[in-house]
Amino acid sequence: GSARYGIPGQGFHDMAYLIDGNNLLGYLAAEELRDPRGRDGLILRLLTFQRATRKRIYLVFDGRPSDCDTYVTVNKKFSVIYPEPGDSADSIIHELIGLQVDKRTFFVVSSDREIRDSARARGIQTLSSAEFSRELKRVIKDQKKMREMDKHVERPSPLEVHLWDDVFKTRR
Repeated sequence: GSARYGIPGQGFHDMAYLIDGNNLLGYLAAEELRDPRGRDGLILRLLTFQRATRKRIYLVFDGRPSDCDTYVTVNKKFSVIYPEPGDSADSIIHELIGLQVDKRTFFVVSSDREIRDSARARGIQTLSSAEFSRELKRVIKDQKKMREMDKHVERPSPLEVHLWDDVFKTRR
């Protein structure tokens, strides 16, 4: 089961998004799909979203980097999940959809028809990558405005610092 991915078997209790990472990144920035920095950029955007909305995020990517665990905790409400060798992101997403208990507070983000059908068949709400990215951009824009007004900043976790570091190192 998904216990191997560190996910509670009894389902999730707070509002959560299960995100098809390759699908969303392909929509937002197809040219970054093969670039690990593209993934880091997406994680950072989702981190801003997650901090603002306080929602739980499970981001599933195909193609695990060699120096990476299958389950990466960004913070206590944000996890990045990579399939085991021979497994696929889609199969993990289907498995997690099957585990979901509280369907009112759970959203699956993907434009993949099979994934959306699987979620809907279980009464789970879906958002296409286009719909979710509009929401993502709106929340990030609102966050920027709020930050301008309030300079109090939450301390980043060591992983966040590392991610930002990577992003800026590669942009020089």
